[in-house]
Formats: sequence, structure tokens, C-alpha cells
Amino acid sequence: MVNNLELGKLYLVGTPIGNLEDITLRAIRTLTEVDLIAAEDTRRTGKLLQHLQIKTPQLSYNEHNHNSRIQELIARLQEGESIALVTDAGMPSISDPGVQLVQVAIAQKIRVIPIPGGTAVVSALAASGLPTDKFVFEGFLPQKETERISRLELLRCETRTIVFYEAPHRILKTLTDLARTVGVDREIVLARELTKIHEEFWRGSIGEAIALYTKERQPKGEYTLVLKGTAETNLIISEAELKLELQQLLDQGMTRSQASRHLAKLTSLSRREIYQLDLN
Repeated sequence: MVNNLELGKLYLVGTPIGNLEDITLRAIRTLTEVDLIAAEDTRRTGKLLQHLQIKTPQLSYNEHNHNSRIQELIARLQEGESIALVTDAGMPSISDPGVQLVQVAIAQKIRVIPIPGGTAVVSALAASGLPTDKFVFEGFLPQKETERISRLELLRCETRTIVFYEAPHRILKTLTDLARTVGVDREIVLARELTKIHEEFWRGSIGEAIALYTKERQPKGEYTLVLKGTAETNLIISEAELKLELQQLLDQGMTRSQASRHLAKLTSLSRREIYQLDLN
């Protein structure tokens, strides 16, 4: 058995989400000193390394090969090598297959060390102008329409600010689905090309955003959507509404316990009281 003192370390290194100047001195030092960099796209990371004059060898690790790469990387860590995991932009393991490597490393008693860097979710939220004291991050919504609508239905009564990632070719469809589930009047911020030359924050209602991308412009660049949560006054209040919401959650695949716990956050009733509601 390998002694824990001899194990290598897995570094999660945050890289710029656009502007190459947004990298920390600690990140540069780490990328220079590790034995290997596991990168989402070695070509893209190679440009960053060239800019920083770093010559550490790379190995690809991404959604297409992570299952086969994990054991190879873990073996190298167990042999005492240090590895930096990077994604194309931002923090690895956030909406990223890096989380699987992190989980296996932890299970193998390998130390995981985060090297903080920029993230689109926090950058967009901070500059959105929407409440930041409480928020939820949903990452990318499901691509299948039925699954996407079901997910948005679950978020319809969420009071916290909600942050999504979205690709340009799906932005209009996502806005349309949001209009169907939370309404056209809900406030939303569309953050585009964060930290880059054409960075833009568009603020308005979902309905206005749909009109914008239907009539005036074509979506370009990667988007981070920041959606205002529902007002407290819009929460479920009547027993009939509560029963309807409970049944919808059950129909979408939640267990009675999960659905009751979810709805308890939106009412003054306890999880147990909601669980015992008669739906017949």
C-alpha cells in the first residue's frame, strides 16, 4: 500500500474565462511546478501555456475520454506525481467532468487542492444587479425539451436568484421555455462574452429578451443567464394549489418525501404535513 505521505496532489487550477490577464500568480506557479497538466482541450490550454511561457506536459481529460483517463491519472498521483486539472475556461469540476476525477481522488485519500480563479457564474451574478445574498446555480439545462420543461417547472417557485449557462444556438429556445414556465415578465440578465472585448450585460424581462433575439439580433458568444427568483408573495398559499404542485412533482418522478421537502421550503407547512396531504 502506498503511504499517504508519498501520494501526489491534484490541483484544480482556475484559468481565465476570456481575458488572459485574469490568472493568479499562484495559478501560474502551480502550472509551472506540477508534473502534468490534465486539460479539457490541450490545444486551447496550449495557447495559454505559450502565453505564460510554461512548458509543463499536457494530457487531455474531457467529457469524451474521462472514464478511460481517470485510472491513468489516479495511478500517476499514487506514484507521487502532482497533476493540475484545468478546463477550457474557469474552474474545473464546475459543470465539468473533472468532478469525477475529484471524487475518485478523494476516495483514494489523494489531496485535492483548489487554486481559485474566475468563474462565469459568480462574475455574471455580481454584475447582474439582481439579489446576490442567496442564489442557485443550475449549469446547463437538459437538451431534451420534456426534461428541460420539467426542470424549469421545479424552479418556478424558487425565490433565490437562479444562474444558468447556455450556448448561443439554444438561447432563444431557453428563453421561450422560461416564458412558458415562469412568465414573460420575470426579470432576467443575459451576460455575454464575459471578460472579453465584446462583453455585454443585457437587462430586462424575459418577454423583452425574446423580442430582442427574434427581431433585432442573432445570439453570439457564450451566455450566462441570471434570473430573478419569484417574489415571496407568489409562493403557494392555498391547500388546493399545494396539492396540485405536489401531484405535479410526483408525476415528474420525485418521491413523496422529496416533493414534500421541496414544497416545505415554499410554505409555512412542515415536510410531514405536506407528506400527509390526501391527493384523492
